[in-house]
Amino acid sequence: MFTFETTVRVRYADTDKMGFCYYGNYPKFYEIARVEGFRSLGFPYSEMEEAGVGMPVLTMNIKYHGPAKYDDLLTLRLIIPEMPRARMTFLYEIRNEEGKLINTGETVLAFMNMHTGRPVKMPERMQKSISPFFQ
Repeated sequence: MFTFETTVRVRYADTDKMGFCYYGNYPKFYEIARVEGFRSLGFPYSEMEEAGVGMPVLTMNIKYHGPAKYDDLLTLRLIIPEMPRARMTFLYEIRNEEGKLINTGETVLAFMNMHTGRPVKMPERMQKSISPFFQ
């Protein structure tokens, strides 16, 4: 299992009229966790795209447990629970500064040839970077 954590601060522009972080921002937080998680593995997402491989989102599930507010520092935890193949499952936990779980989510992404739109296997370099976490 691979896990990674990073933080993001809720900006004023992220909030709604009630002062809470707008619910539509959580998928952006998930993307931040994924991109930074790949970077931590030494395989930046941009490198994968330069090789002609993209990762479209196939499914996304979100559960809101409590609100985030303006200026909260959120901890984004990314979990890859199983060795990816042609698809990759990501789990997310978002906690506020007090450590309270405020959001959980799951996305499933597929590896895709960006020129043909067809599914492909995980890039070999990424497989080498992530496989030690699943042995």
